[in-house]
Amino acid sequence: MKPYKYILKCVDGSYYIGSTRNLVRRLAQHQAGKGANFTKKKIAL
Repeated sequence: MKPYKYILKCVDGSYYIGSTRNLVRRLAQHQAGKGANFTKKKIAL
């Protein structure tokens, strides 16, 4: 799989930049509060 770079906009207006090889799984992790420490407190839109 090809690596992806992604940018999330959080509900407080901040942004998070990440990378992953499985974008669908990683976005689901962020939405479930199991993403990076930064996004655990700031659920992404």
